[in-house]
Amino acid sequence: MLLDVLNVSKSFADHKALDNVNLHVPEGVIYGLLGPNGAGKTTLIRLINRITAPDAGSIMLNGKEISQKDVEQIGYLPEERGLYKKMKVKEQIVYFAQLKGVRSKDAKVRMNDWCNRFEIPHLLDKKVDELSKGMQQKIQIICTLIHEPQLLIFDEPFSGFDPVNAILLKREILRLKEQGSTFILSTHNMNSVEELCSHLTLINKSQVVLEGEVDAIRHAHKADILSVTLDHRPKDIDPLLIEIISEKIVVGKTVLKIKKRKPISNRELITALAGDSEIYGFQEDIPSMEEIFVQTVSNKQEGSHE
Repeated sequence: MLLDVLNVSKSFADHKALDNVNLHVPEGVIYGLLGPNGAGKTTLIRLINRITAPDAGSIMLNGKEISQKDVEQIGYLPEERGLYKKMKVKEQIVYFAQLKGVRSKDAKVRMNDWCNRFEIPHLLDKKVDELSKGMQQKIQIICTLIHEPQLLIFDEPFSGFDPVNAILLKREILRLKEQGSTFILSTHNMNSVEELCSHLTLINKSQVVLEGEVDAIRHAHKADILSVTLDHRPKDIDPLLIEIISEKIVVGKTVLKIKKRKPISNRELITALAGDSEIYGFQEDIPSMEEIFVQTVSNKQEGSHE
């Protein structure tokens, strides 16, 4: 593992921000760190960056207790942006690179490459406060990437981006991942989680409530619900076998969302459905990460009131 968070707890006065949290991030993956507002995600990110220290537990990078020196190998994009408004873009990027130990000459070469990738070479001589929120976000991301860190932690990286620029950023994240970079991605954009992340941890009320590989989590939460497309609704559907959840007409075809009432095979299900109808499509309904997120957090909240 590249990063291991082991039994970490952190409190602020009477508030427990993290309660015995464990996190294991393999090298070369995009790892989703999810949770509702106030769950403890930002506290965990700050602990990893040694902005503050845990009350209990340990954080390991490459198998060793993380040190201040190791933080130089981390690129951190905070949700609260931190650019100098009156400084020119090119001066700012080089300055942040030098803070991370990159020589000025090398920083300028990397800066030109990244500005071309993010399609903003024309902004280098402008001051930050002359730019839109989306363009400022691009500058902040370049400042995070410029020292070529081993681990990148992005907190809400798509904030302020229109769909075109969000696609551009996703493309660069995937390119860096293919080159061996590791990402921790904290976002409320569940579509981006499904597109980018192979693993995730969901934190709610200071505790880990869900973790693992994204595909495995989605399949583990399926509920024997299927979508079936037919030429028309069958006349005789056995209510002891099949519950119809919803029905709609799509391009002249009937689409039924159904749930098995008994553990029957898909072959038996098709036979029971067909009757006098012709089946055009049949697929398992795998829940989205947004549905799983809402369900898991809601269940946790209901349990806390018992």
